[in-house]
Amino acid sequence: MKSSDEEDAVDAGGGDPGKPGARTFLCVVDESSELHQALRFACHRARKTGGRVALLYAIEPAEFQHWMAVRNLMEEERREQAEELLQVVSAVVQKLSGTTPVVYIREGPLKDQLMQLIAEEPDVSVLVLAAAAGSDDPGQVISHIMKNIGKLRVPVTIVPGNLTDDQIDALS
Repeated sequence: MKSSDEEDAVDAGGGDPGKPGARTFLCVVDESSELHQALRFACHRARKTGGRVALLYAIEPAEFQHWMAVRNLMEEERREQAEELLQVVSAVVQKLSGTTPVVYIREGPLKDQLMQLIAEEPDVSVLVLAAAAGSDDPGQVISHIMKNIGKLRVPVTIVPGNLTDDQIDALS
C-alpha cells in the first residue's frame, strides 16, 4: 500500500519525451463532462508540437476510517476504478495525439497532488484544464489553481467546457 505522497508513473512509450523542447501537456482525469474538451485540446496541441500528453488521476483518501480491512478494500476498489478509467482515457489520447500518454496515479487530495506533481515533475510544461459549461463556477480544480497561480512553474490553459470538437480543433 502506498502512502499519500507516493506515486506511480507509467511511460509506455510513444513520442520522444527526451527530445529537447518537447512539451508535455498535463490533464487531470476525473469523471467530469468537461474532461473531453481538455483532452482533445491537449492531444491536438501535442500532435502539432511534437509533444505528448500526461494524465493525472488522484485517488482521494477513503473517508471510512472505522475498520482497517474495510478501508483497505475501499482503497483497492478505488485503485482498480482509476486504472480502468485511465485505460479508456489513454486509448483516446493515443488515438488523438499519436503517442502513448504518461500516466500518473497518486494517492491523496487532488488539489494537493496536482500542485505537487507540477512542482516535482520537470517534464510537465503546460497544465490543460476545462471549465465547467453553463455554470458561474468553473470547477473546484480551476478555482484552486487560480488562487495558487503564482506558485506554479508552468502556464495554464483553460478550455471552455462548452466548445465543440470542431471549435477545439480550430483553436488547437
